[in-house]
Amino acid sequence: MDKELVSIEKEINILSGRLQDLRKEISKIITGQEETIEQLLITFLAGGHALLEGVPGLAKTLMIRTLAQAIDLTFKRIQFTPDLMPSDIIGTEILEEDHSTGKKFFNFNKGPIFANIILADEINRTPPKTQAALLEAMQEFEVTYSGKTYKLDRPFFILATQNPIEQSGTFVLPEAQQDRFLLYIKIRYPNESEETTILKNTTGIKNEILNKVISGEDILRLQYLVREIPISDQLITFVSRLVRATRPETTTDTYVKEWVSWGAGPRAGQAMILTAKARALTQGRLSVTLDDLHQVAMPVLRHRIIINFRAESEGITADDVTRQLLKRIEVSK
Repeated sequence: MDKELVSIEKEINILSGRLQDLRKEISKIITGQEETIEQLLITFLAGGHALLEGVPGLAKTLMIRTLAQAIDLTFKRIQFTPDLMPSDIIGTEILEEDHSTGKKFFNFNKGPIFANIILADEINRTPPKTQAALLEAMQEFEVTYSGKTYKLDRPFFILATQNPIEQSGTFVLPEAQQDRFLLYIKIRYPNESEETTILKNTTGIKNEILNKVISGEDILRLQYLVREIPISDQLITFVSRLVRATRPETTTDTYVKEWVSWGAGPRAGQAMILTAKARALTQGRLSVTLDDLHQVAMPVLRHRIIINFRAESEGITADDVTRQLLKRIEVSK
């Protein structure tokens, strides 16, 4: 058992080194945004998908493209527009002819969803019917067309972006769709020093070349090791209490009863534990801490807590609810 643990520790150290190399490659193009990059890496290691939200000009698309370029995986970008159809994502059947026999047949022409990393750019600009085309892929890692199921290559990630300030011509993501995203990442403005560096680095002739520093096999192995990271029963109980406290019908917290319409489901607890394990692994640790859970709580819960109209009118957000609960709920002894 000790030898096995030593072997796992050695493997984690090697793969953690490659994650650090990946961060260095990303920093060639992206200045700052360390928290966002960490949350994207956590998404990858936990085997989930991420929704990124930020105002225009914060390099959401560039960040995802840069991340994809430094990983030895296939990458496709889908620009979501109001006229985008499900077949534009999944693919379609094309009538072809066998020239040797003269017989005609339908051949499935795979769409951009058949890549390892998918950038779903401005996902809220397309109607719910097209958004729903992603649901099966996100949950089952497969797509169905004309009664036939096609498996997607693993690892498989959907990284979607949306703009929070434009309402005209956009469609709100249904709650069921949002829940399929492991993390809901909000991108902040750069600080003054970071912004100065960005202006300096992006207005000259310097052109950085990115190297592929981590493979798909490495990612799959890391995803397996994440589930091997232990977490104490006390911390699991803490997660359960936190998630249950977000539900007005089961909580004793008056703050939640006043501001929340619907709380988070069990998938939120699963996401918290997996992402906390992934965060521990990114830092080369073999155990989950309370701080790991606190750090992932916001991006895990902000799209799974549905606040009421009164809360919206008062400027209360799901993050505010989560912040209050984190202050009040303690780990049991």
